[in-house]
Amino acid sequence: MDDSGAILCQISTLKDMLDQVNQEIEEHIQITREIESEVANCSEIENGLALRESELMKMKCVAEFEINGLIQVSGIGRNSVEVLDKELNCLREKRDGALNRITHKREAFILRCSEFQRNISKGENEQVWKLLLEKEVLENDNYKLNMKVSSLTNSMSAFVEEILEELHTCNSALHAEIRRENLENKKLLEDIEDLKTSLIATSTFENHPRYVVCVLYFFKSGCSNPMQALEDYFAIKIWLLSRILTLFHCSL
Repeated sequence: MDDSGAILCQISTLKDMLDQVNQEIEEHIQITREIESEVANCSEIENGLALRESELMKMKCVAEFEINGLIQVSGIGRNSVEVLDKELNCLREKRDGALNRITHKREAFILRCSEFQRNISKGENEQVWKLLLEKEVLENDNYKLNMKVSSLTNSMSAFVEEILEELHTCNSALHAEIRRENLENKKLLEDIEDLKTSLIATSTFENHPRYVVCVLYFFKSGCSNPMQALEDYFAIKIWLLSRILTLFHCSL
């Protein structure tokens, strides 16, 4: 019994140890799982960092490209600045030279003016005074002539406007007269055509049946000589035709 109890005690002890070992194994398994999850997280972080690194490398390449471009631009700008400095120095030298020349010329002009004033004040140059007086007189004459020319120009413009208005009025009246004469000429031509038609008709009148009717009319009206009446009628027609032709030529 003591042996079985001891065995049971050992078994229980071993069982406790086995439970403890199982518990430690489970703990290790849990730790392993946590480590695996951390490793997965680390791998994800590593991938993200790799992507970030690639993006940063791209940004670095772009930045280096931009920096190289800026370096080149700065070099070109530096060269252009140097060229502009040289041109500016040349312009400054030219300006200084021009200022010096202007200063010398101004001083010489001042000296000449002072000498001229001294000569005028001393009365040594009477010809200049005469020339100045003549200049003043000529300027006054020029002003008067300009005033006369302006007044003449105004009067001439008004006269020309009046003439143009009269010409326009005469032109309008002439156009109206021409239209009226054209209408009269047209009417005369129509009358002439009518007379021509009547003359052509009278040339064949003796062979026309209306000739008999006309002779009968003259007999009924008491005319003893119908041929004489027709001759008188045609004579009047011919005289009217000659009169119309004369008026037509006169109107032309």
